[in-house]
Amino acid sequence: MKIRINMLSAAESVPGQGVGSAFREQYELVKELNDFEIELNSKKSNFDIYHIHSPNPTFRLRMNKKHLNIMYVHFIPAKNHESIYLPKLAEKIFDWYANSFYRKADELVVVNPCFIGDLEQLKIPRDKITYIPNYVDHELFKPLPNDEIKKIREKYEIPQDKFVVLGCGQIQTRKGIDDFISTAISNPEMQFVWVGGFSFGRLMHGYRKYKKLFKNLPQNVKHIPIVERKYMNEIFNMCDVLFMPSYMELFPMTILEVANVHKPFLVRDLELYRPILFSKYAKANDVSGFSSELRKMKIDVTYYNSLVECSKFISDFYNKDVIQKTWKEYYQRVYLKWKMKKDNK
Repeated sequence: MKIRINMLSAAESVPGQGVGSAFREQYELVKELNDFEIELNSKKSNFDIYHIHSPNPTFRLRMNKKHLNIMYVHFIPAKNHESIYLPKLAEKIFDWYANSFYRKADELVVVNPCFIGDLEQLKIPRDKITYIPNYVDHELFKPLPNDEIKKIREKYEIPQDKFVVLGCGQIQTRKGIDDFISTAISNPEMQFVWVGGFSFGRLMHGYRKYKKLFKNLPQNVKHIPIVERKYMNEIFNMCDVLFMPSYMELFPMTILEVANVHKPFLVRDLELYRPILFSKYAKANDVSGFSSELRKMKIDVTYYNSLVECSKFISDFYNKDVIQKTWKEYYQRVYLKWKMKKDNK
């Protein structure tokens, strides 16, 4: 008899979120497995597992002892304050609510092993936490031929002869927008492009500041508002490098996507990247360092190609068969664990 799974998610209700992309990829991946019967946001109650992807109150109300409750941890509340601006009282209430959601779940899945310790500090037992990395479909994100890339640059009015540096994500403080713009100013011979917008409007941390800033960008910086995910493959293909100066991430989908396109990426030297990207990337910590890395990529073909090989390594490592098998074994393992515990009561 197949295990019945109800996926509960509102992650795609707000456009331009990596969480929405991560949910869609995971849903489509496990939906292919014949071992499970999977439905999305079903109102029925005859499921063995509820896999909750976003902490909506309505989803929390559906968590009970009649089925196994799995919660996907896409953020750590205490580390989310640089994303959404809330008054201090509202911030404390939201942190308490999200933490209580995690504690109530029977099992938790994290996309980065660095955050296991954060959950343990919330008094959540280690044996309830499992690390499973994000995955990106290699058929959706892949290299395109040069003649197509030329047409894409024409479409987005990007000069054909420029070294193109791409930034992606919601426009907010933790994304390192200030360093992105400052690095662009320091490298006027390069074309910088930021794709993304204010998904949560005025709640975005730094909204007023960046709303004003993006109305008066440097000449070599182009802003492309929120793009539907189906067009992101062409966005990645038209760039020479992805530049992500974020101060905090979990497991950025954009990095997996650009790796599938076999383009290099430059990030801030954060500890959280090390266990998931195996030092297969360019890194720096400030505008001077970012500029130095980009200039080296632009003029040193050997160095650039070595970073292309790093992206290929990451793309191959997070392949479909491995991640799909991991999810299959995970659902079977935790369901058996829950059922045995229930039967022994």
